[in-house]
Amino acid sequence: MKTVIQIVLLIAIVGLAYLCYDSINSVIEFNRVHKLRTEANIEKLKDIRTAQVAYKSQYEKYTGSFDSLINFVKSDSLKLVKKEGSLSDSLLAEGWTEEKALKLGMIKRDTILVSVLDSLFGKNYHIDSLKYVPFVANEEYEMGAGVVQTGSGVKVEVFEAKVHNNVYLDGLDEQEIINLNDKASKLEKYPGLKVGSLEETNNNAGNWE
Repeated sequence: MKTVIQIVLLIAIVGLAYLCYDSINSVIEFNRVHKLRTEANIEKLKDIRTAQVAYKSQYEKYTGSFDSLINFVKSDSLKLVKKEGSLSDSLLAEGWTEEKALKLGMIKRDTILVSVLDSLFGKNYHIDSLKYVPFVANEEYEMGAGVVQTGSGVKVEVFEAKVHNNVYLDGLDEQEIINLNDKASKLEKYPGLKVGSLEETNNNAGNWE
């Protein structure tokens, strides 16, 4: 009888040790994948911001449509000033201006058109995937654009792109995701990754910055 009890206790100890190990290992694995996915989504949101800023430079507003944004990057061009020559320090000291040097042909400034895609990302960038969240199937970022009025009455064009923790961490430990959402809620922060804002002017900052 004593032997049976010892065996049962041994099994219980081994089982408890395994559960403790598995619990610790699960947290470590979640943190590893969480970091991997977070970094990938931050880079994607930065790319969306880059495309939006270029879009605004062309149309004086942001867009809430990924179709419009992607088509702009694929098909449109940006104006680039090509510079040849410059004023020396001695000429600047004498009061020469660039306008005067241009008129005399001492320097040249030509405006050329360059592909938005090539200029911003490189021709091999898969721009059609810009709207899709990495590591999860068929999930898109939420994106919107609008106008915010500041306290001084100035109207400012804004945009926002975001992805919820539940979306970009889909498939990982549910309790760990719940914990992240609860933490964000207590801090009154968005439970996910977001760049820009439709509620305030934040200079297109990301909430990870």
